[in-house]
Amino acid sequence: MLYSLVDHNEDFVVVNKMPGITVQRDGESAGLLEVVATDLKVNKLYPVHRLDKETSGLVVMACTPEANRRLSKKFADHAVQKFYLAISGNKPQRKQGLISGDMEKARRGSWKLTKARKNPAITQMFSQSLAPGIRLFLLKPKTGKTHQLRVALKSLAAPILGDLRYGSAEQSADRMYLHAWQLQFGWNGELKRYQQAPISGEWFGRPEFDESIKVWTSPEDLPWPAI
Repeated sequence: MLYSLVDHNEDFVVVNKMPGITVQRDGESAGLLEVVATDLKVNKLYPVHRLDKETSGLVVMACTPEANRRLSKKFADHAVQKFYLAISGNKPQRKQGLISGDMEKARRGSWKLTKARKNPAITQMFSQSLAPGIRLFLLKPKTGKTHQLRVALKSLAAPILGDLRYGSAEQSADRMYLHAWQLQFGWNGELKRYQQAPISGEWFGRPEFDESIKVWTSPEDLPWPAI
């Protein structure tokens, strides 16, 4: 299973993506857009935003050019609230707060966070202990830069478990533990709110994970660190 269907209306489709598939075509392999369009028997779906191949979670796809324009603008204008779950096998330098800084290109397609603030990547975060040596994070990105959350946790000395690009090869895992958990935005006078739990990963399937996220069930109402 590559995804589960969350919503399908005349304007857009929402799916819960599995890790291991790109949103758009990857060489000879069909991307999520093509797979979902084929399954739903629609001519075309438009990419409103994307997740990294290794990241799971909620993806919105537009059904028409007009819906694509409107939804893409909402994401570009930061009018969509996004909440992610992540797990690290390291203790972070800070357990909650604001992670902010400019992102610069590093080696081999990676990025790094700097102390400059000219055009900063901004992420708010909370965390809690999931198990001895394992930390669970709730992340709220204010901006939407490439690899932003992966670089943010790397900057706290707590790279995401299973992240082969920014983590340690010694911390192997069955997947990269980053999941787009909730999306919230206004649409035609109505508040759209989607929340979907991860559907793959040993740590995401443990009872202690289910128990831990209960305190974050309504992340939009939490006392987030000031920006």
